[in-house]
Amino acid sequence: MWIVAAGVTAFVLAAGWWIYATFNVPVPAYAVVEVEGDVEIRDYPALVVAEVTTRGTRGEAVRSGFSPLARYIFAREREGEKIAMTAPVTQRPDGDGTWTVQFIMPEEYTLESLPQPAGAQVALASEDPVRRAAIRFSGSWDDERFAEQEATLRAWLSARGLTALGPATYAYYNDPFTPPFLRRNEILIDLAPSG
Repeated sequence: MWIVAAGVTAFVLAAGWWIYATFNVPVPAYAVVEVEGDVEIRDYPALVVAEVTTRGTRGEAVRSGFSPLARYIFAREREGEKIAMTAPVTQRPDGDGTWTVQFIMPEEYTLESLPQPAGAQVALASEDPVRRAAIRFSGSWDDERFAEQEATLRAWLSARGLTALGPATYAYYNDPFTPPFLRRNEILIDLAPSG
């Protein structure tokens, strides 16, 4: 009886810690301009990112890009302190099966203050402030679901006369161990300045 109670208690504590850790990862500060259902228009500040360019399908590319970025922030191949994990991990198609996978750096870092990557695979970059449209959804990470959500967001933008710039960015807020129904996923599309 005590063994079962101890096991249940350990499971509940572990699950509670996992939920707390998963849903308290820092995200970039942005200003919400408009909300309609699952769609938001947001103003993002300038961001500093670590990024990797990789090839393959969407799923292959995000997996192969994640590993060198994780080694960079956890100081496995370089000198210096670890860098806190943030969310989301983003992925953008560059054409011809090439993708850019990014970790957004915590806001206290600048390009000058970040530790330099050990090799050529990870690059550091800064992104200008931008207005983005976002659609939020949960579920598994499959191409059909991402395409469906992107089409919904593009139709929403078109109906409002808003001009999309460039390809969509896929944003993953949770690790692969998070049950699909608890995941936060987003499609992000940069917008042309109005007026």
